[in-house]
Amino acid sequence: MENYQILLTGKGWQLKREGDDKVLRSAETKSEMIEFASAYLREKTAILKVLDSNGDVQEELTYPRGANPSGTGA
Repeated sequence: MENYQILLTGKGWQLKREGDDKVLRSAETKSEMIEFASAYLREKTAILKVLDSNGDVQEELTYPRGANPSGTGA
């Protein structure tokens, strides 16, 4: 499973693969970035962490949207 992050930088909101410095996409607003990331990750098995301005996880989403990383099947 791949891990991605949306984070706020001096250049706006950015989507990156966790542990990689390469910016996959930038946007002016968090909502624009979440919308892009949802489309980008739709066909992947991934976890998307949305970080707040302090770098803390504000929201965590799994893709495909029905995926459950805990493996409980719930």
